[in-house]
Amino acid sequence: MGTLYYGDSGTPIGIEDRALAHLKVAVITKLRRGESFTLSWQHTEDQPRGRSTLWVHATIPLRFVFDEPEAPELSRKWIEELMRSANTTGGILLVPEQLDTSEIPMEADQPVQVGVDVQGVDVQDDEADSGRTAD
Repeated sequence: MGTLYYGDSGTPIGIEDRALAHLKVAVITKLRRGESFTLSWQHTEDQPRGRSTLWVHATIPLRFVFDEPEAPELSRKWIEELMRSANTTGGILLVPEQLDTSEIPMEADQPVQVGVDVQGVDVQDDEADSGRTAD
């Protein structure tokens, strides 16, 4: 769980590292352009019910702190969604990443069912087909 520190607020904002990394790209891009905007999110289950909104402006101190030492791989699609929302009157709405969970198509001769299992490959059959022999 990463943390966003905003202004002089004594209340750090906990955001999952991967989400915070994507949010950071969108926020920094907007601020570099000299654009102010709002940032909104729904409270997590461990907080009082509700939602919060911040006015983000380049003159207000902002710090991103990540728990993980390595930066995650970023999703261009998620960043684009955050940037599109930043350009609306509602500002950035921090929402979960939309992962593509559709089934991966299988080919009849595919030896591995992706994400399901790994099947053994008969090495002797492969060597006989290629004309090679084992040492």
